[in-house]
Amino acid sequence: MALGRPVVPVVLSDHVRAELEGLLRSRSLPHPVVRRARIILLAAAGLNNTVIAARVGLSGSMVGLWRKRFLAQGLAGLYDEPRPGGPRSISDEQVATLIRRTLNTKPKDGTLWTCRAIAAQTRVSKSTVQRVWHAFGIQPHRQKHFHLSTDPFFVEKVRDIVGLYLNPPDNAMVLCVDEKSQIQALDRRQPLLPLGLGYVEGITHDYVRHGTTTLFAALDIASGCILTRCTPRHRHQEFLQFLRQIDASVPRHLDLHLVVDNYATHKHDNVRRWLASRPRYHIHYTPTYASWLNQVEIWFNPITQRAIRRGTFRSVADLIAQIDRFVQRYNPHAQPFIWTATADSILQKLKRLCEAIAGTRH
Repeated sequence: MALGRPVVPVVLSDHVRAELEGLLRSRSLPHPVVRRARIILLAAAGLNNTVIAARVGLSGSMVGLWRKRFLAQGLAGLYDEPRPGGPRSISDEQVATLIRRTLNTKPKDGTLWTCRAIAAQTRVSKSTVQRVWHAFGIQPHRQKHFHLSTDPFFVEKVRDIVGLYLNPPDNAMVLCVDEKSQIQALDRRQPLLPLGLGYVEGITHDYVRHGTTTLFAALDIASGCILTRCTPRHRHQEFLQFLRQIDASVPRHLDLHLVVDNYATHKHDNVRRWLASRPRYHIHYTPTYASWLNQVEIWFNPITQRAIRRGTFRSVADLIAQIDRFVQRYNPHAQPFIWTATADSILQKLKRLCEAIAGTRH
């Protein structure tokens, strides 16, 4: 009978056994950790290293290693130890210089720093520049656009419209209304190459314009449903036609609160007279340069991405039919946009932006 070195038995407390069984059932932990937990449970059942190795698909020496690690360190011994890696090749002063130059200067021959350009200036490698930029969230190649409103009643309008979103009035419907103008019916000059395994859809860069349409839309903030109308133009006459469509679609016992922007069509004298003759209508104008307060602008994105931008239309009628099909399929499954920003949070954010622009932010 062959003799070997005696194996220290593994004895588990109820708490440790429960922890190991939890690791064994986990679907999110790395597989090696789960396998090591199984090794310890089998060892606690009295099996030797050779039998355990055959069951878990490892060598006997590896099973012995993890048994020893567990006996010495407990559950922590089942996890890999951090590897030291090589020493850092760039000093703190070099990192600071790289960040200052990126944020406070521009190259003489351009408007933004590239990895290679600033690497040559600071005498570090391109990969080091990429790592430092990534670590500190620096992205010179990207921009975020903004435009501060100059509306003298900006605060009052923000509080009014956000109040409608967060606390809609009783016995009333709040509709966000706007138009998406100059939607082009574009027809590609050559057939599309279909999407396939290993390659993307192919589309020619040149196209034929068959005309345009304007999409009027009214979004019900309570249900998320949309009411639309396509017209050849976007004058006050077409806006009045759309208002009459809204008037016919909304039950008479409900008041109507319309959120609209400051486009001249919405403030035409004929439009004002039409609204003044109908007491149930209440108009709420967004501040100038603040169309982001109008929720229908959010809805214009999905219809553009999913129904218009990649479409091929041989006529304006084809384009309008595509828009109508999208709306008909959208409304039965519509969900309202959840507005969470309060007026105070919006104004506080704009305050920080103004302080940053003025250079007074600390």
